[in-house]
Amino acid sequence: MPDGMPAIPQWTEEAHLAMMRQANITKSILSITSPGTHLVPGDDALARNITRRCNEFAADLKRRHPDKFGFWASLPLPDVEGSLAEIEYALDTLNADGVAVLTNAHGVYLGDKILDPIFEVLNNRNATMFIHPTSPCLRRGNVIETVAPLTQYPNPMFEFFFDTARAVVNMFVSGTIDKSPNVTIILSHAGGAVPPLVARFTQFATSILGLPVQISIQSVKKAFQTQFFFDLAGFVFPDQIQGLLPYVDASRILYGSDYPYTPEAGVLGLAEVMNQELPRVFKRRSSQKAIYNGNAMKLIRT
Repeated sequence: MPDGMPAIPQWTEEAHLAMMRQANITKSILSITSPGTHLVPGDDALARNITRRCNEFAADLKRRHPDKFGFWASLPLPDVEGSLAEIEYALDTLNADGVAVLTNAHGVYLGDKILDPIFEVLNNRNATMFIHPTSPCLRRGNVIETVAPLTQYPNPMFEFFFDTARAVVNMFVSGTIDKSPNVTIILSHAGGAVPPLVARFTQFATSILGLPVQISIQSVKKAFQTQFFFDLAGFVFPDQIQGLLPYVDASRILYGSDYPYTPEAGVLGLAEVMNQELPRVFKRRSSQKAIYNGNAMKLIRT
């Protein structure tokens, strides 16, 4: 099974809408999670076909339930040509709310110069990019190897968080973030392992490696506060969220359910935890409301 998970959960439109009613969720933004839509390394034609079918399926849901569903369009990365065509089709024809990408695509990590044309187009369009982690992957020439050092644990348990860190660090250190100031980026799971590493990777890049990159704790913090959003999907309370708070306030935080990999009972349970913990972290009612729906309503206007 993908990412070492025991099974792929079933999903239906009816079950999703029922979950939303139970959890008091007004609108869901749908996306394809790991392993994405490029399933066979080197088979770009298959990936383009799968990607198009997924995006058209999501667009149909949005057309039929515009008040209930939106979607992030999938891209067939690392196929750059196919992804550029899909960006145009998804945003201009399908009315996608943005794009969804994984932290790496067969070992090509976000921030790789190969992906510069993708970020350039998204930057010119002032687009939103939702980043979801996937299993870590190595490329050795033509050999692609998915890495799972501790195979007794599924990768979403903790490897996903580390892969988020790999991708985000690479985007900052490579200069991708600086070159793409108009791309709004959403990180899932409160940013994974990124926030506690900011001081280390910024100072290591400049002081130890001496890389010719303008990066600092303050520049990353500014980007987090102006360009990034962080969703609260998963088990972010009571501790993980504390690592994020030195960098952003309530205006950059979004609710996330992770449904259906988090089943309905889990969504409801985590929502109750959030109802209890959020007032302890954010005292102002206005901040709590912003996280529950206000920030998302400003971010997604279609």
